[in-house]
Amino acid sequence: MAPVRAAGSVVVALCIGAILSSFLRKRSKSSSSRTPNVPNSRNGLVAAIGNTPLIRINSLSDATGCEILGKAEFLNPGGSVKDRVAVKIIEEALESRSLAPGGVVTEGSAGSTAISLATVAPAYGCKCHVVIPDDVAIEKSQILEALDQFENLANFRAHYEGTGPEIWEQVGGNLDAFVAAAGTGGTVAGISRFLKEKDSNIKCFLIDPPGSGLFNKVTRGVMYTREEAEGQRLKNPFDTITEGIGINRLTENFKMSELDGAFRGTDKEAVEMSRYLLKNDGLFLGSSSAMNCVGAVRLAQALGPGHTIITILCDSGMRHLTKFYNAQYLSQYGLTPSAAGLELLGLD
Repeated sequence: MAPVRAAGSVVVALCIGAILSSFLRKRSKSSSSRTPNVPNSRNGLVAAIGNTPLIRINSLSDATGCEILGKAEFLNPGGSVKDRVAVKIIEEALESRSLAPGGVVTEGSAGSTAISLATVAPAYGCKCHVVIPDDVAIEKSQILEALDQFENLANFRAHYEGTGPEIWEQVGGNLDAFVAAAGTGGTVAGISRFLKEKDSNIKCFLIDPPGSGLFNKVTRGVMYTREEAEGQRLKNPFDTITEGIGINRLTENFKMSELDGAFRGTDKEAVEMSRYLLKNDGLFLGSSSAMNCVGAVRLAQALGPGHTIITILCDSGMRHLTKFYNAQYLSQYGLTPSAAGLELLGLD
C-alpha cells in the first residue's frame, strides 16, 4: 500500500501545483492589465513632472503676518524646477524636427538644467551630453552625464503654460504677489506674465544676488552701475556663492517678464535663511531657493501683513553640500552661519 500512497501524494502535489500555476498566471495577467489604469499613478517619468505642491512656510508666514507659500519644485523627478524646461525644450525640438528621434541633446549649463535634460532625455529616447563650468558644485557634475536655455523661449513657455497656471489654480486666484530670482529669466518671466494677465494688481518682484545686473535693469533701466563700468571691475571678482541665478546680460527670456520692482539680496542673507528654514521648517533648500525666500520676506515687509505671497523653491540643498552647506568654504568669504535667525532681515 505504501507505493499507492506515494503515487497518490505525487498526483495530489501535481494537481495543487497546476492549480497554483493557473492562479498565478491569471493573477499576473489581471495585474498587468490593471496597471495602466491604477488611480493616481503617473504614465512614465514625464507625467510626474509639474503639479508640485504649494507649501506654507510656517516660520516666515508667522513672522511677517503674510501667507508665504513656496512652490516645491525640488519634488520634480530631476530634483528642480528645470525639469519643466527640459520637457518643453525637448518636446518643441522634436516637434520642429530640429531634434531627431534618438538624437543627442547637448547642454552648456551651471548644473540644474543639464541634470534635468539628462533625466528627461531618455524618456524621449534621446541621449544627452553636458559641458559645465569647472567651478560648479561637485554634486551637480557628479549627477550629470547634457541646449542653450538662455535664449530658448521654450524656457519661458514652460512656466507661462505650466507653472503659472498651476499656481493660479492652487490658490484659486487668491494671491497678492510673486517673487523669485532669475538666471535665464524663464521662470520669473513666464510666471509673472501669466499672473499679470490674470490680475494686473498682482505684484511681481525680482530678488537679485550680488554681482548681477538685473536689479539695476529693473530699478534703473540699465544693466550695470558705475562700479561695474569698464575699467572699474576686477578681472575675476567674487560676486556670489548662489548658483543658477544672477546674470549680466539681458536674455530673450527675461525680456518677457512683467515686474513691478526688485530687491537686492546678499549671500549672508541667503546662507542665514537656509539654516533658519532647515531648523524651523525642516526645509533643506538650495542657494537660489534660499534667496527666493529672502525675497519673499522683503516683499512681505514692503506690502505689510495680510497678503499672500508666492515664491519658488527651486531645488534642495543636496546639490550644494560642497559649497553652500560647506562651513570651510563659507568661512573663506566670511559667510559662516550665525545664530542670527532672521535678524538680518529685520525680523526676530
